[in-house]
Amino acid sequence: MKKALLIISVIVVLFSFGACKEKEKEEPASRKTESPAYDMKAPASMPGHGTMDKKTEMQVIVPPEVKDRWGEVKFSVEDKKENRSREFTVAIGDEFKIPDSDLTVRTGPFLPDFKMSGQIITSASNDPKNPAIGVAIYEKDKKIFPESGRKWGWLYINFPTIHSFQHERYALTFIEAIKK
Repeated sequence: MKKALLIISVIVVLFSFGACKEKEKEEPASRKTESPAYDMKAPASMPGHGTMDKKTEMQVIVPPEVKDRWGEVKFSVEDKKENRSREFTVAIGDEFKIPDSDLTVRTGPFLPDFKMSGQIITSASNDPKNPAIGVAIYEKDKKIFPESGRKWGWLYINFPTIHSFQHERYALTFIEAIKK
């Protein structure tokens, strides 16, 4: 009797699994979206999100009210070898060269209230609740950050160690966004 119950349970589980797989295949194409101004590629696997079969294009949408309100961002650059830090203020969308290095930091989209939902990255509001700036960092014309082939790496004021820029000599920290 126990053996028959076990066999029936296994069969039910297998049919349930098969039904779930069929439902996944039927997702409508209308849920896909077109990419606007900024494109990013997500890594092949993201912590806490399982493994994706292929790289996914991410959309970065900067609301017009955000573009109209914020003009500059401030960074702290730490020289680990010299044990000193310097601050740099740069217009959003511009770039700056770290003195005495081969590093150039290009700023991208600024989001005062960073929010990622599915394949869209945007700002939930115009209040600096979770400020983040997209950056691309080059060393001698070779892109070194982000490493995964995405267009922008994100630096966060509230979470400076999450996805931070890693370099043997320099550390880059996003410290402030400045209104126009």
